[in-house]
Amino acid sequence: MTTHHHHRPIQASTFARVGLVMYLLLIIYASWYPFVGWHSNGLSPFAYLFAPLPHYWTVFDVVTNIIGYAPFGIFVVFALYPAVRGVYAVALAAVCSVLLSGTMEAVQTFLPTRVSSNLDFLTNIGGAIAGAIIAAMLTPKLLERSRFLQYRRRWFLREAGRGFVVIGLWPLAQIYPQGYLFGHGQLIPILSSWLSDWYATSIDLGAILRQGVELSPEQYWLSEAIMTACGLTGALLTLLCLLRKNAPTALLATLLMISALAVKAMASALFFAPENAFAWLTPGAQGGLLFGTAMVFGLAFAPPVAQRRIAAVMLVISLLVVNIVPANPYFVVTLQTWVQGKFLNFNGAAQFLSLFWPFFALWFLLHSVHRQKEN
Repeated sequence: MTTHHHHRPIQASTFARVGLVMYLLLIIYASWYPFVGWHSNGLSPFAYLFAPLPHYWTVFDVVTNIIGYAPFGIFVVFALYPAVRGVYAVALAAVCSVLLSGTMEAVQTFLPTRVSSNLDFLTNIGGAIAGAIIAAMLTPKLLERSRFLQYRRRWFLREAGRGFVVIGLWPLAQIYPQGYLFGHGQLIPILSSWLSDWYATSIDLGAILRQGVELSPEQYWLSEAIMTACGLTGALLTLLCLLRKNAPTALLATLLMISALAVKAMASALFFAPENAFAWLTPGAQGGLLFGTAMVFGLAFAPPVAQRRIAAVMLVISLLVVNIVPANPYFVVTLQTWVQGKFLNFNGAAQFLSLFWPFFALWFLLHSVHRQKEN
């Protein structure tokens, strides 16, 4: 019997292209955070380009800028593959980094909490070029013949690239301090602050939605359990929507949950104090984790279409609850010990993920390409 070996044509990476868009949004949010106090100081937005190099700078600032833009260069090169490769891909990544960093620094001229800097501009570009060079060197190994590709084709659907980005961002979304475990998408307090500044009067949209109802301790516990259970179920079911029937579902779902909880614990210990590493593991959170795990176990055997729809419903419920329930009183006290300082860019990026991850997940779940699961 003669065996024919068919080599799959090299295809563009959906993961890289969606990841590039996500990371671009992340850079924009982190660069302009906290988006308040916009005004003109009479300087040209591009005056920083011709100013002397800053007299005061730290190694931390330089390293942070380089590391922050390196993934951008990597994503650009991977997103261009296979249409553009090698030196040409690195050159295009360099041009994109000049345009992006130049725009970010120029707009910071209008923000009182930001300082436009030609040193930041240069180190951002350097980081992007370094990332692009690394990506160009690793492209053949990662995008053509890596072991990851073998597992990806064996366990995951062909159109799972967008989902990889969404699922990969979920553990990182736990970094920003949240009042409730998996309490992502809490936009109401931010909108209230913006409206209060705009109309020069105090506006609390959360109180309006609650219609003045005060929650008892038991209702706080129940609300947190609902948020935790729905957030966990929505995230893990989103992962299940990417898997083929022969994939190790239980193992992958468990690893994803453990990674999210581990990131949450490490971030809490870093931002506050080591003894607060598990301060978020309240009775409500514990109940939500148990209930959410049980729900995912049962729904693992449901039809793919049902998994996708239930995941979307769970995320919507979590969004509604987290935006209606008032702030956790214990968390408000703990948050007072959080000093952002020179981590302003990092905290802006972390907040971006915390706020918008549920919407990214809903975009993926409701995308027409993923409405039918491939067997």
